Order: sequence, then C-alpha cells, then structure tokens
Amino acid sequence: MPTVFSLCPGRRTSTLDKIVTRLVVIVLLSLALSSSIFATSSSPVIGGKLPIISLPIPKNSYEKIYLGLSGEGFFKISQIKAKGVLIKIFNLYCPICQSTASAMAEIYHRIENNPDLKNKIKLIGIGAGNNLLEIEFFKQNYNIPFPIFPDENFKIHQALGEVRTPFFIALKMEKDGSHEIVHTHLGGLTNARAFLDLMVEAYGIKQEDLLIKEAISSPKESRSDNELK
Repeated sequence: MPTVFSLCPGRRTSTLDKIVTRLVVIVLLSLALSSSIFATSSSPVIGGKLPIISLPIPKNSYEKIYLGLSGEGFFKISQIKAKGVLIKIFNLYCPICQSTASAMAEIYHRIENNPDLKNKIKLIGIGAGNNLLEIEFFKQNYNIPFPIFPDENFKIHQALGEVRTPFFIALKMEKDGSHEIVHTHLGGLTNARAFLDLMVEAYGIKQEDLLIKEAISSPKESRSDNELK
C-alpha cells in the first residue's frame, strides 16, 4: 500500500522547479514592464518637460505660417515660433472637450487681436484617439481657428501619461530650443479671459507692458462669459 501514495522524487522536483522558474520569470517581466511604463509615461508636471513629440506639418498655409513652419514632413513642438505654447489634449467624443472649444477659440482671438500677445503665444490641439476625419469634423463643427492634430493610436496620449481630457499644458519656450511646463489644467474652463491672464503671467509676459485693448466686442464677450459660467 505505501507504494500507492509514493511519487517519483525526480519527477516531483522537476515539476516544482518548472513552476518556480515560471513564477520567477513572470514576476521579473512584470517588474520590468511596470518600471518601463512609469519611467516613460508620467503625466506632465509644472517645472518638467514634455517627451519629444512629432506632429505633421500642416498642409494649410495659414496654419503653417501661424506656427512659424515651412516645408513638409514632421515638426517638433520646440520648433514652434513663440514665447509660449498652449496645448489642449482632447477627444472628439468628450463632452467637456466640446464645451471648452468656444473658450479656446476666444483665447485664440484675444491673443491674435492684441499686438503685444500676437506671435508670442500659440495654441495647438491634439486629439487623443481621433483620426484625421474626426479632427476635421471637430475643427469645422466647433469653429476651431488654430491647428489641431490627430493622435489616432494614442501614442502621444500614452507618452503624456494617459491624462484625462481635456488637459491643458502651457509650455514656456526658450531661445535654445528647450522648454518648461509652467502650468497644467484638467477639466473645463469657466472663464476664458481669466485663464489667458493666468497664461500671460506664467509665460512671464508683464501685464503692464500689454496694450489695453479688448480682443472681443463687449456684447460678444458678455455672451461668451455667461455661457462659460
């Protein structure tokens, strides 16, 4: 009867070794993968820098001039000719992204109509998970006046730590081509004018040096501010 409950010692050891080996491999692979993700996909923070992001040079001549670019192919955000760049990470199907579209358009017009801000602050948008057709739809449906780019495969979104949308990143550009994140914001915008004032301060543009001019007429401004509140 003892032989009924006996096991082959050699076979038992071999099976246990295989199980332990597999467990060790799984643990090591998990640790390696986790460290890789956390090392390369951290969310943008003030004082930090963005990973290198390549975007297609716009075919639209106005947008190309607006960004200070030329030629064809791809460009890096550091190549945008501006003192500050405000990036909006959005998704076409995100309700808050849709509701903040008018606020971003207002910020754009305020900048472009103020001689002391124009050419100093540029705006771009990146559509996380959106293809070119969806980007064009968003642009036309919400009257987006600045360049927006597709991120169909979420590559840029993943490189930015898979932030929720809408997510705003303000970059201060340096003459040597480097940059620094000076402000981040998650969620809706309740006051476009106040948000722009915050950006101006973050970029180091002295308020007293700005010409006192309204970028939008009073009736339209009042209506827009009421809509955003």
